[in-house]
Amino acid sequence: MIQISHLRKEYASVTPLKDISAEIKKGEVISIIGPSGTGKSTLLRCINLLETPTGGEIVIDGETITDKKCRIHLVRRKMGMVFQGFHLFSHMTIIENIMAGPVDLLHKPRQEAYERGMELLRMVGLADKALAFADELSGGQKQRAAIARTLSMEPEIILFDEPTSALDPTMVGEVLAVIRTLAGQGLTMLIVTHEMKFARDVSTRIFYMDQGEIYEDGTPEQIFEHPRRERTRQFIRRLKVFTASINSRDFDFIGMNSQIEEYGRRHLIPQKIIYHFQEIFEELCVQILLPVLPEDVSIQLTAAYSQEESCIQLRVQYNGSAFDPSDCDNPTALALVKYASKKLEYLGYSAEDGMNTVVLTIEE
Repeated sequence: MIQISHLRKEYASVTPLKDISAEIKKGEVISIIGPSGTGKSTLLRCINLLETPTGGEIVIDGETITDKKCRIHLVRRKMGMVFQGFHLFSHMTIIENIMAGPVDLLHKPRQEAYERGMELLRMVGLADKALAFADELSGGQKQRAAIARTLSMEPEIILFDEPTSALDPTMVGEVLAVIRTLAGQGLTMLIVTHEMKFARDVSTRIFYMDQGEIYEDGTPEQIFEHPRRERTRQFIRRLKVFTASINSRDFDFIGMNSQIEEYGRRHLIPQKIIYHFQEIFEELCVQILLPVLPEDVSIQLTAAYSQEESCIQLRVQYNGSAFDPSDCDNPTALALVKYASKKLEYLGYSAEDGMNTVVLTIEE
């Protein structure tokens, strides 16, 4: 369906794509993962020529789109793209947004376009929003409407450019559920995503991109469980670890709570485990430790999630003199910490670095 040979994209000061070659078969669902700034979105934009490649060749269903003679508008009809920013027309209702392409570009009768549009809105759970305007929808609803609009053009290929990155954590699941449904319908899909659990569950293949190339290409099991190359291994290890620091009594408590929620969402960690994690963070770090630590407070949190065991191992290190939280003067906070953790262990004080260490196990 898609053949990419030695694709390169250069700008004046950076080269996001150095040498990309890949073959994508009809019906494959490929998630593209990797660190920020490694050319993932640029690759998608080159595939539909929103960006003009500097070199190389792209063939879509037998048509060489990098050939200047190619009628790209005809090839683009086979491809839909879902962006981070929705791009719905604000002056149109949702059903009008969905009807516009089929009527204006495919020359379908308005009634046929309307009936198909309503069918798609029912599929994405938005039939009751057909006459609403974009500004009346939540972020998740806007993205679902954008997906329905893309599907109205009957594409054979859909490109998703980080479709959930602009959404609040509570809205991500509804969009991923729609994409998961599409994955079972035989469409060819390329998805740039930071949702690793989702990528593992829905993809037939994973492209791990790094330093402007497809550094490793394999099945979800290979990439996530048995990566062959070192940078892939390092990336996967980092994904499963949450780190945070508290270096002031006036730190951003709400922001830290949101980071924990985001960590849980990215890995589809059970909500009860994340709730316990947030409770331990508040009671142990804020209620027990902060009041007894010196002015130059330092609290370091490191959490690692094990999907196999469905638990989080949380290591909390903090400065000051030797202090076991079990000896604190706040029995209510301590009881809540013990309730939220299966195990609480004080490993002691290290005179070498002046830090105490506590390890907790968090389960459902």
